[in-house]
Amino acid sequence: MYLTKDVKEKLFAKHGKSKNDSGSAEAQIALFSLRINHLSKHLKTNKKDFNTERSLVKLVGKRRSLLNYLKSKDILRYRSIVKELGLRK
Repeated sequence: MYLTKDVKEKLFAKHGKSKNDSGSAEAQIALFSLRINHLSKHLKTNKKDFNTERSLVKLVGKRRSLLNYLKSKDILRYRSIVKELGLRK
């Protein structure tokens, strides 16, 4: 499994406030980005997996709404997370 407890703790420690902070917007955006990258790789080899494609689209929408929320609340945090993760906008 690609998303183990250790991977999550490292991700939350890097982008959240602590290793147990799974609720902050930055930590959730980072987690969604990790899952989006994994599903994108899966879909490159399995082109007809439409259930995975649907879940990928839902994850992208969730991440976009969190980014919009963060942009409206604190533009500096938004800019830093976009720069750290290498997102387009």
